[in-house]
Amino acid sequence: MRHPRLLALAQLVRLPNVFTVWADIGMGALVTGALPEQIVPFGFVLLASTCLYWAGMVWNDYFDVEQDAKERSFRPLPSGRIKRSTASIIGVLLITAGLACAMFADILIMRTALPLLAGCLAMLILAYDYWLKRTWLGPVAMGGCRFFNILLGLSLVRDMPAGVGITLALVVGTYIAGVTWFARTEARTSKQNLLLAAAGVMLAALLLSLTVPGLAENQGVGTTRTSPFFPYLLVAFGFYVGMPLSRAIANPQPARVQAAVKRSLLGLILLDAILATALAGTEAIVLAVLVFPAIFLGRWLYST
Repeated sequence: MRHPRLLALAQLVRLPNVFTVWADIGMGALVTGALPEQIVPFGFVLLASTCLYWAGMVWNDYFDVEQDAKERSFRPLPSGRIKRSTASIIGVLLITAGLACAMFADILIMRTALPLLAGCLAMLILAYDYWLKRTWLGPVAMGGCRFFNILLGLSLVRDMPAGVGITLALVVGTYIAGVTWFARTEARTSKQNLLLAAAGVMLAALLLSLTVPGLAENQGVGTTRTSPFFPYLLVAFGFYVGMPLSRAIANPQPARVQAAVKRSLLGLILLDAILATALAGTEAIVLAVLVFPAIFLGRWLYST
């Protein structure tokens, strides 16, 4: 590798996963109709979300360095390719940049909750990395991070009904909470009953998403732009992530669990795209193209 430091940094921030963050913000922009009028604020929100996500990955490895030295010694910090002190500086800079970008977007849009949402997201990220992930609240906190990230994207406009926005955020947040729970013991043999329960949480998220078109109709949002393919796309997605999940539950060895987690995590891009079709029409499925660079990079860089 000609650029080992860049490779180490890409591993530290879990580069393939950044496309899931972009899909969150992209979904928000599509369902609110913020583009192309709000293209500049959209760019700042996208940067804010990206920086905060990368900060979360950096602080995750910073606080886990001792555990990773035992279970994942190949990672940048325990392997010594990136110093722990350097990681802390990167983490601070990314948090600061994320909050600054949210403030710039707020100045451009005016009277939005972007700085507040970004601040809540940053605090929850740090709380998760430092403490919550080691408790039963870990999956809930991770789901909360995605909840706020979705709200960031939806805040590009001021007239999005709260019921629809919160439901979309809950769908993604609940799904990621399930994925996080499924991944909790991915480095060793997992317990089948816990994996089954985590998969049930993910299924609950998909069932909740079925309520989005009806809720939007009641609140006067996207009533003429709901794709007729939305429920079928959702069922197809359920099979796409469900197959590796079922294999991991049947044989909960680390390799199978990690494969299921990787597909479920990158599958969030597809879920965002499908949710977008519920309010922005069939053409919103174009958001799914983000899965291709994520899969391509995932061949060389780990995602979990």
